[in-house]
Order: sequence, then C-alpha cells, then structure tokens
Amino acid sequence: MNKNIEELKNISSQVRRDIVRMVHQIQSGHPGGSLGCTDFLVYLFFDLMKRKDSFDMNGLNEDLFFLSNGHISPVFYSVLARSGYFDIKELDSFRKLNSRLQGHPATHEGLPGIRIASGSLGQGLSVAVGSALAKKLNKEDNVVYVLMGDGELQEGQIWEAMMYAAHNRVDNLIATIDFNGQQIDGPVDEINSLLNLKDKLKSFGWKVYECDGNDFGSLSSTLRKARKNLFNGFPIINIMKTIMGKGVDFMENSHKWHGIPPNDEQLSEALAQLKETLGDY
Repeated sequence: MNKNIEELKNISSQVRRDIVRMVHQIQSGHPGGSLGCTDFLVYLFFDLMKRKDSFDMNGLNEDLFFLSNGHISPVFYSVLARSGYFDIKELDSFRKLNSRLQGHPATHEGLPGIRIASGSLGQGLSVAVGSALAKKLNKEDNVVYVLMGDGELQEGQIWEAMMYAAHNRVDNLIATIDFNGQQIDGPVDEINSLLNLKDKLKSFGWKVYECDGNDFGSLSSTLRKARKNLFNGFPIINIMKTIMGKGVDFMENSHKWHGIPPNDEQLSEALAQLKETLGDY
C-alpha cells in the first residue's frame, strides 16, 4: 500500500484530528505522545509494512507491529481504523464502558490489529523478540517492528531483551525508540537520564540508526535502509526523534500533555491547525 509523501501527510493530519477528538470527548487519555508518533505509524501501516488486509492473530507470512508504550493508544486505534481493520465509527467509543478501544490496548476485547496487552511498560520488546524468533523458526522472511518510549527505557526488562536479541542474532527485528525527551513527570534527562543512548545500544550489540520521526523523507530513507540491512546477524534499532504534541502548537515539547485532555476551547484551537482530509469519524 505505497503512498506518496503528500498522501501520507494528509493521512497524518486526519489521524491527529482523530486523536484530539477522541481524548477530548472522554476527557481522558494521552494526546502528546500520540501526536508525536503519528507520522511513524502512518508510514509503517500505509507504506512500509508488508501486511494482509484482514487481521490474523497468528500473523503468518506478513510483517508484524507491536506497540510497547500502550498509553499512546489513540494514535494506534486511529491508524488501525484508517487502515481498514475496523470501522472508523468505532473510534467514537474510545475509553467508554464495554468498548473494545480501552485506554491501553488489550487482546481480550478482540479488536483487530491488537496483538498484545500493553498497559505495563517495558514488555513489548520481549514479545517482539519472541515473535521474530518464531518467524525465523518458520523460515519466513518477514519483519517484526516494535515501538517503545524513551522513558520506557528506564524499565529493566527492556535491557534483558536487548541482551537476548543480540546474543541470539535476532536479525529480522527493527525496534524504534520514540525519543521525544519527555515522560509523565518531566523531561527524561531530569527524571532518569539515558545519557549516551546510542553508545549504550551499540555496546549491547545492536545496529543503530537515527531519524526524524516527524519527517516522512527521513522516516522513509532510514527505515528502508534498515530493512536492507536485516538478516545480517544483528538486531536493528532506530532512535527516532519526535516532538511531543506535534501538529498542535500549544501541546508541542511539553510533558504536561503526556496524559491530559484538551478542554472545549483547546479542542477548537487544535482542530483549526489540523486539516480534515479523510472525513472525521
């Protein structure tokens, strides 16, 4: 499903509208990181990934994606719906009682596109490594993708999975870190600094790439280069610099928008900055 950059930008604009409307309607959720990761997820699902039109939990003979930082569910749900996994009208049920669109994705609701529950941070890389190993055992040439937050790297399980993946040459895996420098209580550097992250990752045996996660040209060139370097005996990780709250000027670069919804006035201001391109749900 290859799209040109203008088409991808139009999809991203609509997804960002979905995000702020969903979080505003229920007055709960996480808009900041969702807005920042929109371009990445749009690029994956609408261009890069080799995926089937219908959802199959086994995921045989197709690329897989796992969301580890599950609090950015608004962007994930919007992209899944806009990709055709379920009706976009269901976005209206976000975080409501008995909805399949829970605040943090879970599998027991049976929502197409959701492969793991990701409410607890730090677990997604382990699952992705296991899935990548399963694909190698099945002799598939497909790729497993996983997205993590930079604050999430403060979880020890991440580094256990890092060691395991390099030691076992899990070379059909591309992990991405949303490097926006913000977490729930403040800047990452002030809470628990990652220090020399690139050198750390290299020392753990990973091939490291860096890109601008809010620029489709950078996303495309970096991730396509990474794909070409798969199956060479080492896992790949992408440090993706993003702007928290991207697309809504008063939300940008502030940890305060990690997990608070806009009020009515702020919603109107946000929507005025985001063009409706595909039709609101």
